[in-house]
Amino acid sequence: MTLSLPDPVSTYFEVSNGSDIARLTRCFAPDAVVVDEGRTYRGHDAIQSWQREAQKKFQYTVEPVSISRDGYRLTVTAQVAGNFPGSPARLDHVFVLAGDRIASLEIG
Repeated sequence: MTLSLPDPVSTYFEVSNGSDIARLTRCFAPDAVVVDEGRTYRGHDAIQSWQREAQKKFQYTVEPVSISRDGYRLTVTAQVAGNFPGSPARLDHVFVLAGDRIASLEIG
């Protein structure tokens, strides 16, 4: 199923699936915050490091399967499959958008 995602969210999922990590600066605001597995990452450098480490640690794919909107909040449920404990898993990716950038992302 192909979902219609805003450009920054689509770019985020492309990077999550192995596209160039440097592209994250195009989709996240400079002061963006990501919360994943109880840890918080702030700013481009921290977010790129988080993504780089996740891709080093595991091989995985992320496929968005549903989307819901509430104002500036966008929740994308994605099927995540790979060589990690509990695979496959459905995870909610809750984005807050600010203009054409992601201001925050919480994965849970």
